[in-house]
Amino acid sequence: MSDFLNDSDFQKIRDLIYNESGIHFSDSNRTILESRLKERLKLLNLSSIGEYYILLTKENSELRDFLDSVTTNLTRFFRNQAHYDTFINYVIPDLVERKRKLGQKKISIWSAGCSTGEEPYTNAIVLKENLPPDFEIELLASDLSLKSLMKAKEGFYLNNRVNGINEKYLNKYFDKKENGYQVKPELGKMIKFDYHNLKFGSSHHNLDIVFCRNVLIYFDEAAQKNVIDNFWNSMSSHSYLFIGHSESLFGMDTQFKFIKTDWACIYGKIQD
Repeated sequence: MSDFLNDSDFQKIRDLIYNESGIHFSDSNRTILESRLKERLKLLNLSSIGEYYILLTKENSELRDFLDSVTTNLTRFFRNQAHYDTFINYVIPDLVERKRKLGQKKISIWSAGCSTGEEPYTNAIVLKENLPPDFEIELLASDLSLKSLMKAKEGFYLNNRVNGINEKYLNKYFDKKENGYQVKPELGKMIKFDYHNLKFGSSHHNLDIVFCRNVLIYFDEAAQKNVIDNFWNSMSSHSYLFIGHSESLFGMDTQFKFIKTDWACIYGKIQD
């Protein structure tokens, strides 16, 4: 047991995080939580966990900043190429065909847990390149971390962060700067970035595609079920869900259909 974070305080802080966000801290990642707490106490010049806990329960702004600090933001452009092969070769053609039959010309996509923006910008590029030009694109992106959202909105990435983008797309959708690349305005204005806590339902409806990759792993089973149910309620009657390659809905009481394509496995809300 740590002298800094005793079992009682660990349980209190862990429960607070879970109740506010659904993120579950197990004993195995206790040291991560401890390091984040030390950083916040030092920054705020507080001497005890007890003091800080009281602050967290009284100040919404500090609670938000603390939740920001305990989230993990690992991402990259065109992460998991098999997903993008499925997106391009299976999902987009299917949605376009169905939309045309219904006399519709709009695709709505949500990147939930978008981190610093690489995923939604990748999705914007894919849709620009593969959707018929007469189709409208609605691209939403959200995260629990305001710091990450600010970075995403800025749209600037250091040279080593654009690995995975081929030269054609890099030249077409980014401007080269001194030590990195800036997303061009035409791409940036396609995406609406917004703060959202996945513990709660979304105001978005009739979404055609939801990307929520490598986020569910931070939730326990109950919180995962809540997130998945919220997605279901936000999606259209014929829509697709992408989760992380190490994540699964197997064993969960959900209506999503498991779909195995030639490239990757995804899930669908198929009611028509």
